This record gives sequence, C-alpha cells and structure tokens, in this order.
Amino acid sequence: MTEDKGILIRNIYYMLSYAFQELRQNNYVEIESETFDGIYNLFAEILIKGISSQLKQGLYREYVVRNESLQTIRGKIDINGTIARRMRNSQQIVCDYDELSEDNIFNQILVTTTSVLLKHSDVKKKRKAQLKKLMLFFQNVSPIDVHAIRWNSLRFDRNNRNYRMLLYICYFIISEWLMTTDEGKFKLREFSDDHMCRLFEKFVLEYYRKHHPNTKASASQIGWNIIEEATDTAVLPIMQTDVLLSLGERTLIIDTKYYSKIMQEQYYKKTLRSGHLYQINTYVNEFDVEHLHNVDGMLLYAKTKQDYLEDAQIVHKAGYTLFIRTLDLNTDFETIKQRLDSFLMI
Repeated sequence: MTEDKGILIRNIYYMLSYAFQELRQNNYVEIESETFDGIYNLFAEILIKGISSQLKQGLYREYVVRNESLQTIRGKIDINGTIARRMRNSQQIVCDYDELSEDNIFNQILVTTTSVLLKHSDVKKKRKAQLKKLMLFFQNVSPIDVHAIRWNSLRFDRNNRNYRMLLYICYFIISEWLMTTDEGKFKLREFSDDHMCRLFEKFVLEYYRKHHPNTKASASQIGWNIIEEATDTAVLPIMQTDVLLSLGERTLIIDTKYYSKIMQEQYYKKTLRSGHLYQINTYVNEFDVEHLHNVDGMLLYAKTKQDYLEDAQIVHKAGYTLFIRTLDLNTDFETIKQRLDSFLMI
C-alpha cells in the first residue's frame, strides 16, 4: 500500500502503541528502536516480549471441568459413568470436578498462534528459536482448532487483562492463516486491508483521547432521528461511529477508511466511493437531532500510492460540511501527529 514497507511497519508499531498502552511500558520499549522488514517479525517480537513478561507473573489459570476415574471421590460423582465402569468390573469412581488449570482458552490461543508463526517462512530463525524456548513453559497447554475460537466471547477481568493486547495480536495472525489445498501446506497472507482498517480506526480514536482529552473522543453509536412509535425499528441498522469529537459547541464525526484504492472508477472518471459519502452524510444528519447545524463529518483515508486525493470539502446547503482528508502512514510519525492535530482546526 505504501512506498516504504519499513516505515509502514514502524508506524504500525506506533499505532499499536496507542491502541494498547502496554506497548509503551515495561519490556516492550526496546522494540521501538528495532527495524523490522516484515509485519510478522514485528508480531513475533511483541509475542516474545509479552509471553516472557507473562511467564514472570505466572500464566493465567482458571477452573476447568474434569471427568476422570478415581480411587476416591472428588467433586461430584458421575453416576452414569461410574455404573458403566462397574459393569466392566472396575472399582473406580467416575467424578466431575473443577481444577485450576493453565490449559484454558487464553493460553491455548497463545500456543496455537506461536505454532502458526513457527511455520511462517518470513519469521527469522532467531525469533523462532526464542518462541520454541518459551513454549517449553506451555507443556500443560494444548493447542486449539483455530476455527473453534470464539473471539467475541472472550472476557477480560483484572486477572487476565494483561492478555488483551497479546490476544489482539493473535487474532490478527490467526485470522490471516490459511491452509492451501495443494500439499496441505500452511501459509499466511499479506497483512490485509481489513485488519489495517480496524487498527487505523482504533489508533485515530486513541490518539485524540490521549493528546486531546478535551475533545471527549468516543466511538459512540448514533440513534436514528425518527418517530419510534411509527417506525419498525427492528429493520434499522446500527450506526456505529469510528471517532466522534466534541469541539466546544461543535461535533466532528470521523469515519476512517483503509483501502488499497480510495477512489471508484465509472465511465473513466474517478470519484469517491458513493457508499462512504452516503454513510457519513447519514451520520451527520441523524446526529444533528435539533438541526442546529453544528455537526460536521469527515472521511479520513489512509493515503495510498494508487490514488492521489487532495483535501476537499462538500458544503451542504443545510449548513454542515463533509471534509475529505487523507493521512499518509508512509512518513515519519511526527508528521502524522501534526496532520491529526490539524483536523481539529478545520
């Protein structure tokens, strides 16, 4: 997507740092000074640091249900299982009991993700060796079928919140994992636009939260400006903003976009994607419930080398403005920060 892959990867690290404050702390700091020639080398290094840190604190453990044949009663007797054992002339008692174990979904995802990275030809041998050493501490943890992971069901509390960032990285890696039909080999795709879009969105939100707390940046849902009693609300989609900024009496709604190609082409003419304009236009209109005309919108695209897009704005007769802006991720990070700051002045 960008001219210099090394710069992009460095900025991906910075974006992750904003999305997850853990990367600005502890033993992650030295990663910033390293040069990475591939995104999966960066991810491998983050996992190495993160897993090493977690091992010092102790792996997260939670209660799991065991069903075993025992000499003495433990937990609750499994009546059907015990009867079946007795019919086979076994004197053992089958019991169901809870055991505090490291073999839980959080650690299983770490083990599975590590095995994926170990198969990746782009991950350097040195990092693979480090990952293999770390896996010696996971001998009681079994791998998991990647298709069985229910990412949305993972719940974090004070005991496992350190895993949040690590599992976010694992999600990126595993969801790019494919088994090819030929020879049954495993491979990883290039880091996709879909994943970069999510990271780009989260980065912009967290940047404003950190550096401009007065804007009260949020990713709020927008309610439909409708008469509910006369509307079939069940058919209405949820309007989820990427970034909503409060600028005094004014509100700016930012919709972030990360595409290899920004523009659409019809009849040899390049224009903005109509769906993007319809979406941000709807957000602005529905948010301005009282029609005060103090709500503006912005489409913020990650700049690409395929399309050149100058800053533009669409001034509506109703009194609001839709701004079209790009953010060049293929430049030094200080320039990126200055560009984001400038959006508050429009």
